[in-house]
Amino acid sequence: MERSPGSGGRWERSSPPAPPELTPDVEELQSRVQETLELLSPQDLRNFRLLLKTVDEEPRVSPVKLELEGRKKAGLARLVAQNYCEPAASRVLVKVLRQLRRADLLRLWQGAADRGGIPRKILKRSYDCVDGELELLRKITLFRDGLNEIKGDVGCCLITLMSHGENGFIKMEDGEKVSLQDIFEMFNNKNCPALQEKPKIFIIQACRGERRDSGVETDDEPMESDDVSEKRRLPTFSDYFIIYPTQADHVALRHPRTGSVMIEAMSEVFKQYGNKWHIADFFTRVNNRVVHTEFHLHEEPIKVSLVMESTLTKSVYF
Repeated sequence: MERSPGSGGRWERSSPPAPPELTPDVEELQSRVQETLELLSPQDLRNFRLLLKTVDEEPRVSPVKLELEGRKKAGLARLVAQNYCEPAASRVLVKVLRQLRRADLLRLWQGAADRGGIPRKILKRSYDCVDGELELLRKITLFRDGLNEIKGDVGCCLITLMSHGENGFIKMEDGEKVSLQDIFEMFNNKNCPALQEKPKIFIIQACRGERRDSGVETDDEPMESDDVSEKRRLPTFSDYFIIYPTQADHVALRHPRTGSVMIEAMSEVFKQYGNKWHIADFFTRVNNRVVHTEFHLHEEPIKVSLVMESTLTKSVYF
């Protein structure tokens, strides 16, 4: 507050100082940070602000400034750009995005941190300008974020991934590999609270290696706990049901005309039994059909068996 000249006892409010002008480098960094923030869900943005308070990179953005200036994406991007010069800014973004499980954005900033420069502009997302790994992770992340933003109750989540693959990974058309574990973790009880105590079903149709099994010839014949606490706790991973078309390190079967052996068996069993069976019983019958399917590859017999991994706590019916 200051006294205006010639006004006697009248006081006038002084204008707040203008924010300092940004250098071209800081301005470009702010633009890249804001592009990243625009792709975060409201929940991820809230977590971004919380993580920024604790990130072990000096100087930290003060909590007061985060409250006053970091509520909007533009202000938050400006705070990051003004407080961290490169490569520190990229290191900060890497640490925060890694904890947010945003692998689709993490790689851009990881590359920038390694190079010591600002990441390139995030292109408009399309199959023509983004590699397969980023596109898949982006779509799955958007799906996960959409679940978390649903106001009502979510009953179940079912994701089917069909591609080439190897043990622990599926492959994109451009040869990039995506970790299945990274995808599974995106829907755990910490990262997807909308699905806490809800079935998370993953049907994976992809090879898990190069090994082939020719088969063998045969003859024709609730726990209770004493630990009581005010709040219930859940394990990080629960209520998953994951289907693989073959054992670890083995090929999966796909007929050149009729397609995947597992998917074909699933369709046949579903037509017959629909929603009558619990999911484990359903896939047990599917496995029975797959196991007894005669299949040859280069005139050599090939046999597979489905693999079911379950941490379900409730029965699930289709």
